[in-house]
Amino acid sequence: MEAVGLLEELGVLIDVSHVGRGGVEHILELATKPVVASHSSAFALREHHRNLTDEQLRGIAATGGVICVNFFAGFLTTEKPTIGHLAGHVQYIVDVAGEDHVGLGSDFVQEVFDEKIPACDRPLIIEGLDADIHVPGLEGPAGMPLLTDELVSRGMPEPTIRKILGANLLRVLGDLRA
Repeated sequence: MEAVGLLEELGVLIDVSHVGRGGVEHILELATKPVVASHSSAFALREHHRNLTDEQLRGIAATGGVICVNFFAGFLTTEKPTIGHLAGHVQYIVDVAGEDHVGLGSDFVQEVFDEKIPACDRPLIIEGLDADIHVPGLEGPAGMPLLTDELVSRGMPEPTIRKILGANLLRVLGDLRA
C-alpha cells in the first residue's frame, strides 16, 4: 500500500505487465495516477495468465493509463500467428478501454531474440509458449508498417492510429513531469 503511494510521489510510472492478477487488481485499487501495462494483450482473445481481463483493461483506462499490446505470438493466439491477430488485440483493447488507452509494447521481436540469445542457449519453451514462433513480418522494427497498414485496412481513423503508435504513451510519460 505504501509502495504505490511512494512510487507515485517519486514520479515512477507503475507497470503491471509482470504482476499477477491479484496484484494488478490491488494496484488499480490504490493508484491515483496513470498505470501502464507495457507489454500485455487481451485475455478475452487469448487466455494466458499474463494477458489482461476486460475489468483490468477498464481499470487501467480509469487511471488514465495505457495498455501496450504485446507482439509475442504466444500471447496473441494458439494458432499460426498473423498480423491480423495482433491488430485484433489492438482493436479489442480500443473497444474495451478506449482509444486514449492503447499503445504498442512489442516486448518480443525475433530479430532482438536472435541477436541477444545464441541458438544453443535458447529455451524452446517460455511460460508454456514456443519462443521461436513470431508474427511473420515482425521479426524486427522494420515490420511496424505492417501493423499500421492492417489498422488502416480495418477502417481505424488516422488520429486513433497516431495515439496507438505513441501519442498515448507520450501523454502518460509527460504527465509524470507535471
